[in-house]
Amino acid sequence: MKTHKRKKSTRDKGSKTVRWGARKKQKKTGHRGGIGMAGSGKRADQKKTLVLKLYGNEYFGKQGITSRKTKRDMRLRINLRQINSNIENYIKKGIAKQTANGVEINLENYKILGDGEVNKKMIIKASEASESAAAKVKKAGGEIQTSKKEE
Repeated sequence: MKTHKRKKSTRDKGSKTVRWGARKKQKKTGHRGGIGMAGSGKRADQKKTLVLKLYGNEYFGKQGITSRKTKRDMRLRINLRQINSNIENYIKKGIAKQTANGVEINLENYKILGDGEVNKKMIIKASEASESAAAKVKKAGGEIQTSKKEE
C-alpha cells in the first residue's frame, strides 16, 4: 500500500505565506502602511509622539481660513432696557451712584444701544452710543458721555 508523502516545502519556515497563498495579500506598496507621515490619521497613535516632537501641537486640528461667522465683532453692548432695569444692582455693585443731577453710571467699556425706554434721569459714561440711545436719554433729562464720536 502506497502512502501519500507530504511535500518538503510545506515544512519550510513561513510556508503558508511565502508563496502568497490565499490567506495573505501580496505585500506591495498598498499594504506597507506608507512612508513618513502617511497614515497619520485616526488610528496612528504610534506616530503621535513623533508628530508632536517634529511639528508641535499645530499638526492636529483645523488650521487656515475660518468662516466669516467666527470673526464676529465682540465689542460689549448693552441696551437701555437692561440699564433701566438694573440701576439698583449697579448702585449696590458700585458701578453707579445716586447724585443730585441723577444717576451716574460708569459703563466705559460698553456701547449703549437704544432698545428700551428711559424713565429716570441718567448720566452714562460709555465708549460709544447709538443716536437713538442718546436721544432717549436726552429726552429724559440725562446725557451720555462718550469717549468716541457718536454714531
